This record gives sequence, C-alpha cells and structure tokens, in this order.
Amino acid sequence: MKKISLIKATTLFLLVFFVSASIIQCKKEGDVIKNLDRSFKGTADSTIYASFYESNTVTPADAVPDVNDKIKFRGVQTILHEYCGTSNCHGGSIAPKFDTYPEIMKYVTAGNPEASKLWEYLTTNDFNKAMPPVNSNHEMNFTDKSIIYNWIKNGAKERPDLNDFRPAAVALIVTGCGSANCHNQATATGGWARAGLIPGLTSADTTQYTYINPATGAITIYCQLSNAAKRDQVWTAYKDSVKKFYADTLANASFRPWKKFSTPRSASSTRGPLNSYDDILMDIMYPKSVRSSNSVLYTNPVTLTTYYVSGNNLNATSSMVTRCDSTLLLANPFTGVYATTHQGDMAYGDGGLKSNEVALIKAWYFADPNIPTVWKYGNANAGIFKYRKTGTIIKQ
Repeated sequence: MKKISLIKATTLFLLVFFVSASIIQCKKEGDVIKNLDRSFKGTADSTIYASFYESNTVTPADAVPDVNDKIKFRGVQTILHEYCGTSNCHGGSIAPKFDTYPEIMKYVTAGNPEASKLWEYLTTNDFNKAMPPVNSNHEMNFTDKSIIYNWIKNGAKERPDLNDFRPAAVALIVTGCGSANCHNQATATGGWARAGLIPGLTSADTTQYTYINPATGAITIYCQLSNAAKRDQVWTAYKDSVKKFYADTLANASFRPWKKFSTPRSASSTRGPLNSYDDILMDIMYPKSVRSSNSVLYTNPVTLTTYYVSGNNLNATSSMVTRCDSTLLLANPFTGVYATTHQGDMAYGDGGLKSNEVALIKAWYFADPNIPTVWKYGNANAGIFKYRKTGTIIKQ
C-alpha cells in the first residue's frame, strides 16, 4: 500500500508541475521574455522585392526556362512555413493551416499591414497572441518581417507584377552600376568639366577618385564634378538635348549632343550614367553606344563642329537587357542583324549580378510600359532578343 501511495504521490507531483508550467507558458511570463519587444521598427520599402512564392518565372521566358528566367527570392510562403507551419504547430494539428495563399489571405488586408490579423500576430507584444509563440525560441527576424510587411503593403498579390519589379530592379541597377568608377553622373560631368567642355567649369570644380581593380591591381583615376547643383544642371541639360534631338533629328538638328563619354571629348573614359530611373530609361531608348561613338559620325558643314552622336537611335548594337543577361543575343533594331556573342559583361558575365537579380531586371524591363515596344520586340514584332541556346525569339 505504501508503494502505491508513493507512485500516486509522484504522479500527482508531476501532474501539478506540468500544469503549472503550462499555465506559465500560456501566460508567457518570466524573466526570459519580460523585455522582449516584437514590434516592427521598419517602414514600407518598395525596393525590397517581396513576393508570396519563393520562385516566379519571368514573362517572357524560354520554353524551358533558362538560368536567368527564374526570380528566386525568399518568399512569404516559405517564411510562414518555417516559423508557423512546423509539425507541432500550424503544420500539424493546430488550425488554421498557414500553407496556401487563400488560407493566409483570410488573415491579411491587402495594402494595410496594420489592419491585418497576420501582421498583428507577428508583431504584437501581447505574448498570449504572439505567433510564433514566444516560448518557441524562434522569434521572426527583422528581415523576414520586412518581406511580409512590404508584401502586404504592396497589395499582398499571389504573383508579383510591375509594381513589385520596378522599384527593386531600378535599385539594383542604380546601386550596382552607378558607382563612382562606373555609370555615374558625377564622373561623366566631371570628365567634361576637366576637359573644359562646360562653360564656367574647370578642373578646379572637380575632385579625383582613385579606383584599384581588386582582380588586377590596376589603378584608374576618375574625376568627378563635386558641386552637386552644377552636376544636376549639366546632366539635366545633356539629357534634355538628347531627348529633343531624337524626337525630331531634322527639326532639332541643332540639339545634337556633341559631348561624349570618352576621349577625345572627355579627359577620361567613363560610362553613361545610370543614377536614376530617368537615366535608365534614356539609356534604353537612346543607348550610350549611339550617343557616344568612338569615331566622328557627323560634321557640321558650317561650323565644322564634329559630332560622335548617331542620328538614328535604333541603329544600336547593345541594350540594357543584353548587357545584363548573357543568355540573350540582341538584334540591331534598325538592321535586324543579331549579334553572334553575348554582351552580358555589365553584370560581369552574370557574375556581378546573381541570376535571380538578372531575372528580376528582365521581368521589370518587359513589364514596364515606359519602355517602347520597339526596344522589347523590335519593329512590327519581328523580335530583337533571342535565347542563344535555343534560338527562341522573344515576341509580343
């Protein structure tokens, strides 16, 4: 009898212990979590690419999607599966199941994270409502919360569209290509100023930037126009002249730009700037190869001024897309002749940009209505881009 009483006593003790522990856990009390702050300190940031699914195929893509045809970034579904869809939680016996788009959308108010139950669960400091439970020792990190926040804020769509592609793609190009030694406004205008091509500006208005190639150790010195107001004024005037000239090359012949980005017009070799969305659009519609040839393309018969600018902006052999994507070949939009080798060196043969980033840029490019159709599909939908492995031509 004493032995049975001992077993009963032990059982009762353990029962009381586990019930007490459960109560403490459910109330989420204790020194471990008393200072935990689950609130989100970030804000909406459209440059953060945030999609529901981890992988989305680019439109257009090859029949069998190539390496740069898949946009693969960490997605909302994956994040919720990792934090909430575990076998002992919403992936097991606990309802609801946070695994499908329709199920998750029951707790989301598209465009309004603060009004979404899902967001409340993820950020509340009422630990009895918190998801995942704070006692799971698996608190969602800031990066993952940012993805979910921006996904909801941008419409909580099942599949991404232009509004998701454009801000993220432009940010990739601006930050990745607009460095001081590359496609930079300050470097382009600084070269012109140092060469004495801008009235009122000289080398004294510039500063020097030294670039050391990490691979070869080669040193290149660039000059930059240090006065930001003057830089904006000069670059805006240049862009205005380019746009006006190509709008009507006969009527606006006097607006033909005569500055170029490399010698002999500039003191140093630089590239066309890509510091803004407008810069990028201009480079697409009027490629730098057309605006800045290495040989004289026109001489004014009266002033004898020499120009390195082509009068036909479609007679081009390079494009924004093919300079990023080595899987594509470009046809000259004017002649229709395809290149025989890829031009993907702006992304260092897809080494500077990851394949998912190239895919994101390509998705934005073909979705953006501000990019003329001729620069997507050629004249009369003849196509100007084709996959170099399969020969598939991209058409509308």
